[in-house]
Amino acid sequence: MPPVGTIAAPVPPAGSPEQVERTCAAVLELLLPHRRAADPDDPAPVAAFPDQLRQLASFVAVGDPIVFTLPGFPCKSPNPAKVLGHLPDEGERLSLGFLDELCAAVREIHAPGARMVICSDGHIFGDLVRVPDDHIDAYSDELKDVIRREQLRHLSVFDLRDVLGDLPHDEKRALVHARYAPTVDQLRAEIRSDVDAERLYCGITRFLVDDTADFPGTRSALQRECRRRAYGVIQRSRAWGDLIADHHPRSVRLSIHPQRRGAAKFGINLLDSHDAWTTPWHSCVLHRADGSWELLKRELAEQSGRLVLRDGRPSHYEAG
Repeated sequence: MPPVGTIAAPVPPAGSPEQVERTCAAVLELLLPHRRAADPDDPAPVAAFPDQLRQLASFVAVGDPIVFTLPGFPCKSPNPAKVLGHLPDEGERLSLGFLDELCAAVREIHAPGARMVICSDGHIFGDLVRVPDDHIDAYSDELKDVIRREQLRHLSVFDLRDVLGDLPHDEKRALVHARYAPTVDQLRAEIRSDVDAERLYCGITRFLVDDTADFPGTRSALQRECRRRAYGVIQRSRAWGDLIADHHPRSVRLSIHPQRRGAAKFGINLLDSHDAWTTPWHSCVLHRADGSWELLKRELAEQSGRLVLRDGRPSHYEAG
């Protein structure tokens, strides 16, 4: 009961616009501590994310489970100095567990709960990031196995096989590119005029340089080639995003890239890292003595800990 002499605030009726607004704000507040921000020093109140509130309201207002879509978990980097191999390891396992827990927590706020579709995008640009398609298939299949073994009931995996079946991978890429991708000229104009587009282009170029382990030419030649390939990666990434929107038209759109407040997608961190661009598929994890987990390049993690195997495969590093 409220203290004597005070009046309790009326509770909005279930399903009313006021209650929908409160619920959407509460769900967004669950996400905000894990936000991957391109503007980390700017205030980020709930009201700064109107697109996400609108997306959430489309589910909350009608009492449906919330659907999150997250493009990512494509494949491991081909650079052995960064990762432990071409299959998911402890980084993916911990990240998937975190995402499942996040969905489970939504049920405490919104009774129908939430689910997340992991939109595994490796085949979309496998040729550009120089990862064999059979490695990408094995990575995606292992993601599904992790979800099943760990009983992550709120997660599912969606990839190009769900859209185009058993067509050859090059044919799949060509079909998606032709239907959805912007032109290189469009991207160049956007990168010249938009700071976020320029930041994404530079970030992808950096990843492509770092992921190349055996380039035969000079460093400057490698950088030129990676700048060219970065346009292709962004083209395919945009195409994949539009394809996801076609197949999952009602969803709250998440991103593994840093996003500004007010962007159409909400950037989300998976594990701690000093670099906001680091992901489990570009690194491995170090389990520190204080119990925390950190994403690091393999060559750094192995300087700080011993290699741990899980089911006979390299999993992570354990600090002494």
